[in-house]
Parts: sequence; structure tokens; C-alpha cells
Amino acid sequence: MMRQTQHSIFRVFLLAAGLLLSTAAFAIDLDTAKKQGLVGERADGFLGVVVDSPSADVVALVKEVNDKRRKAYQQIAQKNGIDVADVEARAGQVAIDKTPPGGWIFVSRWEKKP
Repeated sequence: MMRQTQHSIFRVFLLAAGLLLSTAAFAIDLDTAKKQGLVGERADGFLGVVVDSPSADVVALVKEVNDKRRKAYQQIAQKNGIDVADVEARAGQVAIDKTPPGGWIFVSRWEKKP
């Protein structure tokens, strides 16, 4: 009986691991999302969604990246005794400058960088 229970637990573990790995395989990374024109850089230092109906993966990616950026901007502002909005604006300009031609940028509207 004990052996059967261990075997069942092991099968459940394998099933759960397989589900986790299969969802991770469908997640999109930032470079891919940018190359596919799904996301772009905004002048305020944050990532934005370019397409009208983004997938859940794209929305999650943008949220994750922006949360990390927000935290970093706050730390930089606090460390240097400056306003966080100034850090965001400078980061936005740097990100737009680094965006290669054909990448999506948002200053007053979404456009492909020439």
C-alpha cells in the first residue's frame, strides 16, 4: 500500500512539473516581443504594448519589466536625491536612443524608429 501511494505522489509530481514546463515554453522574452513589434519603449522610461489585443504572455512580460524598472528608478532617485520622474525621463530617452531602426517607440504616439 505504501509503495502504491509513493508511486501516485510521484506521478502527480511529474504531471505538475510537466505543466509548469509547458507553460514556461510558451512565455515570450523581451527581445522576441520587441522584434515581433508587440512591445516598444516609451519616453517615460517604461515598456508599452504596441498591439491592440496582446496575449496574456505579452501583458505579463510588460508588467514584469515595468515593475523591475519602477523599482530601479526609485532606488536611483533615492540614492542620488533626485525626483523619480527625472530618472524615468532620462531612462526613457536612453531606451529610445538604443532602440534599433524599425523598433517601436512612443513619444507622442507609437511609431517605428527610422
